[in-house]
Amino acid sequence: MESREADALARIFSLALIALAIWLIGSAFNGQPRPLGLDAPATEFSAARADRILKRLLGPEVPHPVSTPANQAVRDRVRAEFAALGITTSLYQGLGCEGRAKFGFFACGTAQDILAEVAPGKGKAIVLMAHYDSVPAGPGASDDQSSVATILETVRALQARGMKTQHPILALITDGEEAGLLGAAAFLDNPALKARVGAVVNVEARGNQGPSSLFQTSPGDGPLIDLYARSVPNYATSSLFAVVYKFLPNDTDLTLFINQGFTSFNFAFIGNIAHYHTALDRRANLSQSTLQMHGDNLLGMASGLMQTDFATLKGGDDVYLTVLGRFLPRMPASWALPLALATLVLLLLAAFTSRKEKSGVGGWFGAAIVPPAAVLLSAAFGWVLHEIASLVSGQPDPSYAYPAYLRIALALGVAAMIVFTARLANARKMALSVWLWLSGLGVVTAALLPGLSPYFLFPELIGSVLVLAQSRSAGAWTGTTGMTAFLLAAIFPLLIWFSLSAMAETVQGLAVHPLFTVPLAFGAIALLPVLAANPLSARSWLRLTSALGGAAIVVAIVAGMQPAYSEITPQRLSINFIDDHVSNKALWSVDTPATLPRALRDVEPFSREPQMASPIAFQRCYVADAGATRFAAPSATVISSPDAKGRSVTLRLAGSPQANRMFVVVPKDSALTSIEIEGKTFMVGESTINPAGTIFGCLTNDCSGKAVTLNFASAKPVDILIGEQRYGLPPDGAKLEAARPATTVPSQTGDTVILFGKLRLP
Repeated sequence: MESREADALARIFSLALIALAIWLIGSAFNGQPRPLGLDAPATEFSAARADRILKRLLGPEVPHPVSTPANQAVRDRVRAEFAALGITTSLYQGLGCEGRAKFGFFACGTAQDILAEVAPGKGKAIVLMAHYDSVPAGPGASDDQSSVATILETVRALQARGMKTQHPILALITDGEEAGLLGAAAFLDNPALKARVGAVVNVEARGNQGPSSLFQTSPGDGPLIDLYARSVPNYATSSLFAVVYKFLPNDTDLTLFINQGFTSFNFAFIGNIAHYHTALDRRANLSQSTLQMHGDNLLGMASGLMQTDFATLKGGDDVYLTVLGRFLPRMPASWALPLALATLVLLLLAAFTSRKEKSGVGGWFGAAIVPPAAVLLSAAFGWVLHEIASLVSGQPDPSYAYPAYLRIALALGVAAMIVFTARLANARKMALSVWLWLSGLGVVTAALLPGLSPYFLFPELIGSVLVLAQSRSAGAWTGTTGMTAFLLAAIFPLLIWFSLSAMAETVQGLAVHPLFTVPLAFGAIALLPVLAANPLSARSWLRLTSALGGAAIVVAIVAGMQPAYSEITPQRLSINFIDDHVSNKALWSVDTPATLPRALRDVEPFSREPQMASPIAFQRCYVADAGATRFAAPSATVISSPDAKGRSVTLRLAGSPQANRMFVVVPKDSALTSIEIEGKTFMVGESTINPAGTIFGCLTNDCSGKAVTLNFASAKPVDILIGEQRYGLPPDGAKLEAARPATTVPSQTGDTVILFGKLRLP
């Protein structure tokens, strides 16, 4: 008995080591290459050369949002780099607009795009696209000047290769992407420019580390993925990425091109979100390996498209995923459901033709709930562990700066749940239950969410065959043959799900812990049949489960004792001065997703809980009284034209010379139907999730003087708000800036002045 117990413990320990090794392998082999130096062949992309270009583009590394002098300086430097390559550039200026009726937000602004004629050719052009503006809070070294540098180094390498292309090549360096895709929208509004587009490759960033992933394509991606597989040396993509991206509120310039039906590829790297849209988005923090992969992708895709008939890039969708950065298994999405059903049939055959055992309905039901129980319990225990760490830390995201301890705690929590559920069924029932569940989920996802299906289907194509093959052997289910088959079957799901778990952490850190624990659990349940074949005694089972769970709790407590933020991974915290001319008072507000630092409370008596501070500060903020209003309220000249059904009201905006942005806020009950500006019309949805109603933003510094027309279905009086935003704080904001801890950093629009007042439309 003691020998059997020792064997069971040894098996658990061995499987834990195997799982850890697969985790480390999946995390390490993510496709990132060794960066090439200045001595790399001229025909290759070199991260070192691109980094030198990036240094020149950034200059003093200051924020350069659209329509600022710093943005113009960057624009001039980009054009100078193209000129040094002998490439002619031109500027295209236009009013770009983007609207989101669901969110009740519509925006316009004047953008100046850079058009670089890289190579002549016949027919439609290959468009290499990136944006050169930054957010007001950061210098945008990664997002997106690294991509501009990537395009320039790619163009240089193409020139060294002889630039043999069937198609023209156009580099489109857009403006105003961060303010709402303004430059891309303006480009597509020009019929002559739009008519030039054949295929688009966009390069973007949402961090400064990690693999450069192909995360979005135009519909009918089968031929596009084939071209990608032939053209680049390392892979980082999945049909799941596109599925997830559709549910996110984020967009890039490429969204507009995809909506217009253009063949499109979208690449980005997302590692280290802590620096994204902050002052830490600097060249020194950009991974050279990441930059190399970004360039390899762009150079490979440009080279592939140069000799490709665009008509051949139309087809059906594929389902696919990357394995170890070197393999890209894929198949037509239309195959997914039939193959998933086939694996289900193979497993049912294994169940009915294998050596039988007497068992009641209750036994099978108990086995059937084990796999979902393991996943759900892992997610639930992960929530408990995160809550423990958060309570100890006093911060909602306790592992933001130092995630290792919480990562270990969550992994131990999943291990505890796997050990706990491993004894709830014998090996045969466990194996059939696990693989039937995975197969069933493969069928469901193939039918309803094909992009997710390869994470179930691809392992099933191997696992179902192995389960069936061993089901009639002498060593089936518990013998050497069975264990070998189950262990081999478990390798692929462990690898792809553990790799997905590691990648998912980079999306939002461990604050969204189910993105870590659920994939980990889906991979780990493939080990349940191996564990069930040699179960622990009841006493040892409870002891080991308790030990793993207790260790997870202890490590979670240690995680909570670490500083939540550091100077390298700081808390996002932006300060606003708000002149509220509706209430005739001024406020200081602090926008942060975490607890307000005590140092700021020592300067001003901020509210204990966040509050809504202004109609254009979309997050709840900590607020403090700042006395009387001190700036003139923005205004507008009103011209009203009632008609039989309602009325149209034209506003000529009047902001201060310091205004960087202006806003018009129309309440929900106003019967607003549409908004017009310079020939562009936005239809306003009947319902919006925006509590303020409908907001129109003019997001460049030429807003004052622009005319905006509001169309209403009713002639009743309406009170609207006119707002203005300026980058930076008034002089007395220096006291708050000085008190801001070194472990905090402004993000997005950074520190601003917000002014707003009421205007009645009679």
